[in-house]
Amino acid sequence: MPEAIIEARDLVKRFGRFVAVDHLSLTVNRGEILGFLGPNGSGKSTTIRMLCGLLRPTSGSGSVMGYDITREAEQIKERIGYMSQRFSLYEDLTVAENVLFYAGIYRVPRARRKERLEWVLEMAGLKEHRNRLTGTLSVGWKQRLALGCALAHEPEILFLDEPTSGVDPVSRRGFWDLIAGLAEEGVTVMVTTHVMEEVEHCHRAVLIYQGRQIALGTPAELKASLPGALYEVRVEPALAALKALERVEGVEDAALFGTALHVRTRTPIPEAMLEKALVDAGFPGARVTPAEVQLEDLFISLIAEADRSGKEA
Repeated sequence: MPEAIIEARDLVKRFGRFVAVDHLSLTVNRGEILGFLGPNGSGKSTTIRMLCGLLRPTSGSGSVMGYDITREAEQIKERIGYMSQRFSLYEDLTVAENVLFYAGIYRVPRARRKERLEWVLEMAGLKEHRNRLTGTLSVGWKQRLALGCALAHEPEILFLDEPTSGVDPVSRRGFWDLIAGLAEEGVTVMVTTHVMEEVEHCHRAVLIYQGRQIALGTPAELKASLPGALYEVRVEPALAALKALERVEGVEDAALFGTALHVRTRTPIPEAMLEKALVDAGFPGARVTPAEVQLEDLFISLIAEADRSGKEA
């Protein structure tokens, strides 16, 4: 049976009158990669900081490796790896010096520090850069180094707060390969992101909006949960056509998706009906085809529903 290693129960965090996290509950199992997905300002980083023992919750409770996040925060900090949203290493130290510094901070026994240094450099692909000043590295290599420093003390749990922010696509893919390898070795990873395609690398994902959980499941389960039917519309100009489609009866939501539009309807309707509606609205030459559901489609739909519910309330 899966072993729960991170638990949150009705977590709330308020800053004055602002509710950053609103009664959030979740469980993360050992060896799992859990994606924590949401737009900027949705409460992802605040939740991570509470679970790491860096921020005291207003109410609710939680535990990491059996330690209470409020009463036993210091024990949690000693046993986890944490990579913050902002690059936090010393740019005037070399790659090797940064790793050894963090090994010391994490109280790795002096006799083992060289061994851990070599492991980090091998894992992150930084052996050839060991003597380079960290400030001269590209963003992608800096993120690899930050990941390595967070692993210097062999933590069982790794918290990553938007680790690929500002990283190019090739470096991002390499970074996720490293994370997958760690999970295969039994490391539990909780990672925040607002990049939809990154969720495909996770075993499960939590979608959060305005501090509230709005969906939870595997990437396949989440995409299968989108109600109605989805269509891709290619039309020019797309933005103007978007407004026209939103007025068509049966259309639940519509959004730009690359150079095309994705349109979701309550029930399946003939593509020709949507094409005719566009022609009647002054958009000849539109092409409508069934679309494969992407996580972005689900997220847009859930946010629209949450906004509608909030207005009704």
